[in-house]
Amino acid sequence: MSPADPNNPNEAARLTRELLDQGYTKRQVAKILGRDASLVSQFFTKGKGKAFVGALRQVVRAVRGGERDTEALSGIAEANTKRRTTKTGQKARVRGKDVVGKPGESMAGRAGKQAIKSGASHLAPVVHETGRAGGRLAFTVRMKADQYTMSAGSTEDSPGLRRGFIPRADGTEERTYGSASTGGFDAAEWSQRVADHHGDVTEAMRAWLVETGRAVEDADIAYLEVRGWVPHQQQ
Repeated sequence: MSPADPNNPNEAARLTRELLDQGYTKRQVAKILGRDASLVSQFFTKGKGKAFVGALRQVVRAVRGGERDTEALSGIAEANTKRRTTKTGQKARVRGKDVVGKPGESMAGRAGKQAIKSGASHLAPVVHETGRAGGRLAFTVRMKADQYTMSAGSTEDSPGLRRGFIPRADGTEERTYGSASTGGFDAAEWSQRVADHHGDVTEAMRAWLVETGRAVEDADIAYLEVRGWVPHQQQ
């Protein structure tokens, strides 16, 4: 590909420039997109980035709306990244777990503090698509340690997980619920839970934590990760 015209940058470069003007670095933009910083530089030098325009548009929109958390922005980007196609028109294989459809495939999404407050709606597609594929889900939740009601790492809180929590210096704990080794949770059931909360994944998770006796009534989720997959043995 020929070098890009610095006087006429493509849309990926223009959107990235807006993020840079907002105080983000190219390395941070790359992290948000889940790619290497060298690729972001090529938006400007080689005119690359077409596949990331949709994601960058949504990230810029979120930043304009006040979102600053890079973890939340990563989740937004992940949900809006268009996979490139091969010469035959098929979706190209990419590194990472970003698709659910048949046994062995998976996808994931993350939401930070700001996205959590708005319902982490960009995580809903992970839940719904995995549910439609008949898959399973696992979650990672971060809250203040005193908002959990069960002992950290207990088999009652995270059945089957030898180490289901990570204490953090800010007084919060990340706890994992479900995994490929334990079978995870029925994604179809969780799809209905999210639908019952009008697409608000934050509230669906908070309600589950309270209903199952894992959290206090006014629990305040600070971070949420959803991972979906279709087991290999599933037909």
